[in-house]
Amino acid sequence: MLLELTFVFLSLVFILASADLMNKSAPSSSPKEQVEIQGVQLTLSQPHDTQVEWIGQQEILKQILACWLVVNEKDLPLTPRIVGVPGIGKTALGTAAAVARGQQLYIYQCTADTRPEDLLVTPVLADNGRIAYHASPLVTAMIRGGVCVLDEGNRMNEKSWASLAPLLDHRRYVESIVAGISVSAHPNFRCAVTMNQDESTFEIPDYILSRLQPTLTMGFPSIQDELAILQYHLPFCSAEMLEMTVEFLQKAHTLKLDFSTRDGINLLRYAIKRMAQDTDHPLSADVAWQEALSQCLGSEAMDLDRMAKSRSQSLGGQTLPMGFADFFFNPNDPLRPGAEYELDEDEDDEDEVDFSEDEFDEDDFDEDLDDMSEFDGNDPDSKG
Repeated sequence: MLLELTFVFLSLVFILASADLMNKSAPSSSPKEQVEIQGVQLTLSQPHDTQVEWIGQQEILKQILACWLVVNEKDLPLTPRIVGVPGIGKTALGTAAAVARGQQLYIYQCTADTRPEDLLVTPVLADNGRIAYHASPLVTAMIRGGVCVLDEGNRMNEKSWASLAPLLDHRRYVESIVAGISVSAHPNFRCAVTMNQDESTFEIPDYILSRLQPTLTMGFPSIQDELAILQYHLPFCSAEMLEMTVEFLQKAHTLKLDFSTRDGINLLRYAIKRMAQDTDHPLSADVAWQEALSQCLGSEAMDLDRMAKSRSQSLGGQTLPMGFADFFFNPNDPLRPGAEYELDEDEDDEDEVDFSEDEFDEDDFDEDLDDMSEFDGNDPDSKG
């Protein structure tokens, strides 16, 4: 217990020192809304801008809205996890759901070094030299009855997830050790967690996954929806470049390459800027697009078929390694350990003796026995 208190004290000193430096360098801003909970003043966070239009994939939007319904006074909303490749629109889905419900949106970006106090209540040094407590976007949404999206939740460590366990079940509250208070969620509070499907993430413990249900999987948009999304974000882009980008993305989706709509938006932004850079000698749309493709997505993206084949081979195709040696040697490599014990089928067939067609001759067998008996009896060296 003493060790834990010492750790909390040292963390608090570090946070206060960092906040003091930030307060000295940052310009003064307008006062934020404050609330008092159990005798502690909390400064609330600002809501996120929700000016976004959801295009296509209406079914998954209906699914997340269904998760947040309450159909009986004893019913509770669900906290779904939205999974998919990076850049596919998971956060935009949570934003669109908040807009559809007419609630304020709060987004918290989860990272590998997110601490429980970052996730809940953070102490800072105020102008008067006293400690002030700032509520995170999550806690602010709980107090105001808004929607909170925990973005990229599987980048967060287990210690931070443990602090949210009582919020994600029937108890619906969090406890801040730093501020010494517990905060109960407003009845209208809703939450969703986005998770990327990549290798740079933590494994979520089972007791948390059991609280984050159901799983809503986002797929790639159709060709019509993807074109509409690009037109929405880039209304100043030419139809020719939009078509090239959509064709590229749809082919990548077909080949199961993880190039997303966000990649297409960034590609087009760079290409348009390169074309507008030199008005005297502007680049053609095709040249600018090819350059943007290479610079944004890498030279491998210039040939999607070859890229897909290369990645399939690097993963071993459809065959999984069956032994340690398979990680370092090809199956036909004579240097692979154990290869000397595996006979070639052709050689094995040549050496194999087939007795199926041989006929047993009883007379020949008797003659062989007589010869052996005669030999044993006449052999001077034989004994017995």
